[in-house]
Amino acid sequence: MKILAFDCASKTGWAFLENGKIVESGTHNLTKVRGESNGLLFLKYRKWYREMIIQFEPDVVAYERAHFRGGAATEIGVGLQTRVQEEAEALGKIQLPIHTAAVKKFATGKGNAGKQDMVDAAELIIGREVGDDNEADAIHLARFAHNEVA
Repeated sequence: MKILAFDCASKTGWAFLENGKIVESGTHNLTKVRGESNGLLFLKYRKWYREMIIQFEPDVVAYERAHFRGGAATEIGVGLQTRVQEEAEALGKIQLPIHTAAVKKFATGKGNAGKQDMVDAAELIIGREVGDDNEADAIHLARFAHNEVA
């Protein structure tokens, strides 16, 4: 089973899990520069995301469900989640949306775990430093998805 997981945001964390083990992970920075629209960000994300799907050929695409708190962060989060859904569907991949509290509880035992708690748990599991909390979240999303579908 191959799983590609995404923590969708301007700095998207991603992780690739194969046969129950994290093989690769990282963060892709799509932070807008002055004058860029959200539409341009979505186009860049779609291109990068499609390349990831083609490169890793996952069976399952897991992602953290967007939060609806309002404002620009929600617009971007929901927009990126939509790109994940439509490209996964177009390429015939199984999709697994995961609630934030569920992955936090899975990773740390606490549904309200902080960013550093998630980073510490990810580093303990994979035996190396992770770039940031976005990468850590993606690692946990991939592991959570594996437990759900394996």
